[in-house]
This record gives sequence, C-alpha cells and structure tokens, in this order.
Amino acid sequence: MDRGAGGVSYQRFPKIRIREMKDEYAKFELRDTDASMANALRRVMIAEVPTVAIDLVEIEVNSTVLNDEFIAHRLGLIPLTSAGAMTMRFSRDCDACDGDGQCEFCSVEFHLAVRCDSDQTLDVTSADLRSTDLNVCPVDVAASARAADPTNPSYDSAADQRGILIVKLRRGQELRLRAIARKGIGKDHAKWSPAATVTFMYEPQIHINEDLMETLTLEEKRTWVESSPTRVFDIDPNTQQVVVVDPEAYTYDDEVIKKAEAMGKPGLIEVYAKEDSFIFTVESTGAVKAFQMVLNAIEILRQKLDAVRLQEDADLGELSAHLHGGG
Repeated sequence: MDRGAGGVSYQRFPKIRIREMKDEYAKFELRDTDASMANALRRVMIAEVPTVAIDLVEIEVNSTVLNDEFIAHRLGLIPLTSAGAMTMRFSRDCDACDGDGQCEFCSVEFHLAVRCDSDQTLDVTSADLRSTDLNVCPVDVAASARAADPTNPSYDSAADQRGILIVKLRRGQELRLRAIARKGIGKDHAKWSPAATVTFMYEPQIHINEDLMETLTLEEKRTWVESSPTRVFDIDPNTQQVVVVDPEAYTYDDEVIKKAEAMGKPGLIEVYAKEDSFIFTVESTGAVKAFQMVLNAIEILRQKLDAVRLQEDADLGELSAHLHGGG
C-alpha cells in the first residue's frame, strides 16, 4: 500500500518483465512499485534466501601447511548446490536431531580423505569432497558434471574437473576430515548468501531539446556526446542529429548536463528517473539458480508481509477487546 495525494491509500500491483535469464545471471524490470519495495527485494535476495554451506568441520588428520581453522574457513566458503534449501529445516528448529544439526532433515555430511604419495604437488579441491546427499555438492563439481554429460545440449568432453582449490599437498602430507553442511542465511554469515551481486537502478527517461540542439555545430555536438563517460548518445550519420542509443547506460553523473551548461546551452537535455520503475541485475554464486533466487526472495518477502499483517490484526483485536472491556 502507498499513500497518494491527500494521504489516501491505494494498492499497487507490481509487475516483473524478464529481460535476460541464465542459470547464474538474471536481468529484469520491476514496475509499478516504489524504492522501498525494490530495496526490500534486493536485501532479501542477498541476506535471507537460504542456502546450504559447511558449518562444522571435524579434522582427523592435517599435516598440510595450513592450520585447521584456515582449512575450515575455506571449506565454509565453497558454494554448495542448494536447490532444496527452502524445504530443509534449520538445525536450531529440527526436532528430529534434538537441535544438534546432524540429521538428514537439516544437514548433509561430507568426507574428505587425501594423501600425497608422489613427488608431484597434489591439489586438494572441492571435487575431493564426498557427500552423503547426491543433491548437495560443490557448485563447480555439479557444473562440470553437467558439461561432461553426453545428454546435455552443451556437452563438453574436456570439462574442467579440477574444482575449487582448498590446499596443496607435498609427499607425505595428508588431509582427512568430516564436515557437516547446514541450512542458513546470509544475515548470519556471508557463506550462506546465494548472491554474488544484486543491484537495481531507476530507469532513466531522457529528453533532448531538439531546437536547442540544432543551434550546435557538428563539432560541438560531437564534443557534447563524448562528454558522457558511458555511450548513451551518438550522432546519426545520415541526419547529423544527436540520438539516444542506450538510455540505461546513463549513470546519473550529470556530466552531459554540466557540459551543456559550460557550452552556454542550459536545458539542452533533461534526465528524469522513473520513480516506479527499476532495472535489476542479479548474479548468483551458483548455489541457487538466479531465477529461483528471485522467486524465493518474493516468497520470503510475502511471508514477512503476512506476518506483519497478522500481528497488526492481533494488536487491533487486543485493543478492541480492551476498549470494549473498559466500556
């Protein structure tokens, strides 16, 4: 709900239009809403969409050059496939394992056992992690498996199987450990955030004063166009007129406005930000596909709004009962 003129509330119905969608990248428009809702969606995607990450490491043998804490930290930051994270339980809420976070409903167990017995340096990577749940594995391992699958349209027989580097071993060195991955959110620790980056910008609306522009020479037009740090404008080779080629490349830096004023042509251009239209760019770590991250964030935001509404109704009910009782 928003407040319109005169403080009258009215309901908005936001719309989303997908521009580009890949497993780890999405670009879409969010329209008919305001900045508070756009920013809420952005923050939920970053900090509250759950994923699975290694949270407990029990090291049995470590004769590597890295200490136990360093290795545990590196393991925690390896993104794991988390398509089923929304249906998993948080370890603190799991009654099947009495809250210790080590059961099939709230955790996934990994094992790693590697020893170097040659003079060649051995790389220990995420590909060496063995999981008890085939649906949860390091994202690079899953990607390599898809690339090397003959049934996959993008089949690559030379798919990179190296994985994310954890530590290097020399002859006689060994690393053996057990790790527990749990469900969590980025608000608790960055290792649970599914987002590499989430940004949005106001959609710009650019208006060129054509009459004033025609008073410029071709060289002045060219100089003005080149004053923009990004390629927003260009000169049509046929008509010699300045045209907007990419309005979304405008970064609200006001360089072209300042240049016009310096040339003695204030009002040459006007740029407005559409305050109810936003362009989102979402990049996933691979733990959750980009489109699923957006859908999960919308669902979580809806649940939060429902909780606020229910609490508000409960508070009003208590107030009404109190006033009625007092009367």
